[in-house]
Amino acid sequence: MQQKILGLHHITAIAGNAQRNHDFYTNVLGLRFVKKTVNFDDPGTYHFYYGNADAQPGSILTFFPWENSGKGENGTGMATDIGYSVPEGSLDFWADRFKEFNIAVGEKGERFGETYLPFTDPDGLNLSLIVPKYNDTRNAWETVAVKKENATKGFHSATLTLKSIDATAKILTDIFGYTLQSQDGNRYRFITDTVTEAAVIDLVEDTNGKRGINAGGTNHHVAFRVKDEAMQMEFRERILEKNLNITPQIDRDYFYSLYFREPGGVLFEIATDNPGFAVDEPFESLGTSLKLPKQYEPRRAEIEKILPIIK
Repeated sequence: MQQKILGLHHITAIAGNAQRNHDFYTNVLGLRFVKKTVNFDDPGTYHFYYGNADAQPGSILTFFPWENSGKGENGTGMATDIGYSVPEGSLDFWADRFKEFNIAVGEKGERFGETYLPFTDPDGLNLSLIVPKYNDTRNAWETVAVKKENATKGFHSATLTLKSIDATAKILTDIFGYTLQSQDGNRYRFITDTVTEAAVIDLVEDTNGKRGINAGGTNHHVAFRVKDEAMQMEFRERILEKNLNITPQIDRDYFYSLYFREPGGVLFEIATDNPGFAVDEPFESLGTSLKLPKQYEPRRAEIEKILPIIK
């Protein structure tokens, strides 16, 4: 039997001010700060990781906080919304909390039989809190202000906006093993049966849409999950067979990565479960100290002087 993608692994977005990003995701949204490291290609910039209590793949939202990134624009050829799973009955709590912190929040709606609450982070990144049909058993991170009965569990879905969904849909179905579950107007829901959570990709077709601009407040790439490097390389061969360009395997310290741009323009990553986020610090103290890729460790003093202090 052909192996399939195990849903979402992580999503990476672009932010502006690092402290503001950290404050919103740890304090207002109540996520666990899983890892404080730096961009592999730009060690003068942080790379923040946020997740649930178990720091699971499928819950990890990461950011490159570029102070002078400018404001991006959502549009075609990019991921335009991140959906988080939350418990039933929690959306009123979140609507009130966002208003308390002057966070832009929309009205509750329903899509594919699930209630959702749209909002944007301080950089303008589009997110939604979704009460899923399934019983989400993942372990939420609890803070003083955000208790488990309201807290996010991890990703529910990612939405991609495209001029045409056809070629992207074939990547999802023919290579990744997703199936088209349902359609609502120009929104098409694809789902994998390999996992219960973080299993949904929505494709929105906007034939007259303007191409997005990737900068602050937009998503950089969407990472899909595989068990290990061997399975990852099987997917690499399948993608090459479709005459698409894909990178060699790259060691990102906490997972191994492959990158390719799918035909609709969205940057996709295939990331492994192993070795995980506890490879360089105890699980109990994840995110409490600056971790550097080994090639930058000799430059620690220099890098620490450049990076803004995060309180």
